[in-house]
Amino acid sequence: MPENEETQGTQGTPETQGTLEAIKAQLEEEKKAKAAAEASLVEKDNRIAELEASLSEAKTGSEAAAAELTQVKEANAQAVSKYLDVVRAANSTIPQDIIAGDTIEEIDASLAKAHTIAESVKANLEAQAKEAKVPAGAPTRGEISVEGLTPREKIAAGIQQKGGM
Repeated sequence: MPENEETQGTQGTPETQGTLEAIKAQLEEEKKAKAAAEASLVEKDNRIAELEASLSEAKTGSEAAAAELTQVKEANAQAVSKYLDVVRAANSTIPQDIIAGDTIEEIDASLAKAHTIAESVKANLEAQAKEAKVPAGAPTRGEISVEGLTPREKIAAGIQQKGGM
């Protein structure tokens, strides 16, 4: 069969046939690479969906934890307030304003400080009371001062001291 331009275009020369085979091989490689990339994208999309679901669960969990934390804080504040009332009632001799605090530790510290102040005041008052102490009953008898007495008054005082009249 004679080769004409038409047959030559479909069958081609050996050079073009080799080039065509190389292009087909390259096309096949690119198709495989595209399929691998698409598979990788699908895998990444699945992983993103998993992570978004985990994030949503974590947000829900953290919101629940935040609500629970708020409840615990409120309960703690109520307990501290009740503790403060009990401490004030148990220590009625200490002024109410001195015992204060927002935590149990602060209340205990202010109570200890109040006791220290109360003991100091008590000790000062006792010391003052001892200084100005007046004995109970009649005072002890001492020597009568005879200065400024007349002789007759001096004699009467001497007789009275000796148990005379």
